Amino acid sequence: MAMRGVPLVGGPVEFRGALDLETTRVGVMPRRLPAWTKDQYQDPSVYGVTLMPSGVRLVFRTDARSLEFEVLTSTGQLDGDPHPRPPGMLELLVDGALAGRRRAPVGNVLRMAGPGAEQRLIPGEPGTVRFVGLQAGMKNVELWLPQQTPTELVALRADGEVLAPLADGRRNWVHYGSSISQCIEADGPTGTWPVVAAALGGVEVINLSQAGNALLDPYVARTIRDMPADLISLKVGINIASLCAFRLRTFGPAVHGFLDTIRDGHPDVPLLLISPVSCPALEEVPGPTSMGPDGRVTALGDPADVAGGALSLTVVRAELARIVAARRASDPHLHHLDGLELLGPDEADDLADGLHPTAAAYRRMGKRFAAHAFASDGPFR
Repeated sequence: MAMRGVPLVGGPVEFRGALDLETTRVGVMPRRLPAWTKDQYQDPSVYGVTLMPSGVRLVFRTDARSLEFEVLTSTGQLDGDPHPRPPGMLELLVDGALAGRRRAPVGNVLRMAGPGAEQRLIPGEPGTVRFVGLQAGMKNVELWLPQQTPTELVALRADGEVLAPLADGRRNWVHYGSSISQCIEADGPTGTWPVVAAALGGVEVINLSQAGNALLDPYVARTIRDMPADLISLKVGINIASLCAFRLRTFGPAVHGFLDTIRDGHPDVPLLLISPVSCPALEEVPGPTSMGPDGRVTALGDPADVAGGALSLTVVRAELARIVAARRASDPHLHHLDGLELLGPDEADDLADGLHPTAAAYRRMGKRFAAHAFASDGPFR
């Protein structure tokens, strides 16, 4: 059967994990926060990380044996580097099992002199990714987009019928965190720890994590408040410590306010508050942080300032545990998980830059989270 085009919007295809679809010159760009939030921040990095489609997938049913996806990626390249950053992988799941992996084609390239420098766009062209030899018969299909690379969907073609997905009764899990939850370093979009955990727990995950920007922004709390959610988790602290975003006096009220807003919309939903995983540089020393000449993160703060209210990760973990313990008297559905149970201080070798876990460590974190959260006596049971 000849390949036929399938509408990406207004047809049978469902985008999951995206809360906004921006119309672009060539197609549609999924974004992981609602459109209205763009008016509430100035830092362009926030917009950039919401375009990185961690956890975003196209879902439909089809009897096609061949599928084509035309995409336009946007990746970066530092001046002096002969190659753009790898745009990552596209992964196809059929009836829940991995059926194929393809490297995303390089499209637009953003050249820059260094981190934070002005970017220069080198326009690219869309590329086509094909999956052939799929099993016969009607099947459930998910195309997972690369978690680290903004990706515009230009076209979908199939050599069979494409239908809307059926409801499967799985619970919706909404997760919010930092780059350590966005998982840019994972080996593919289904290798991020929230996706690994969701697969083991039999739930649908929506990943609202913001690399470098998990700062308890009120617009994120309102987003979670207003969206459907059966399970909620918040992984808080690493960006707050590394950016010196709060001191102890202001950190506690900010956490309370974030939780209060979510509870306005989800008063009884299981909510798991997770403290930071291990980061040796910040355990006892406050931020700010920078990358040292060895390519590993280093903390620049004064350890003596912790007594005056500066936030090390040890202080952050203790404060989050205290907040949950205090609130549980009136909120029995609120739970706490020490992030060191996901990745501890004896696993520092799994932090390639002293901060971000390796691909293997992300998968281990997902298994550990699932074993805790989805256990018969766990918070997401």
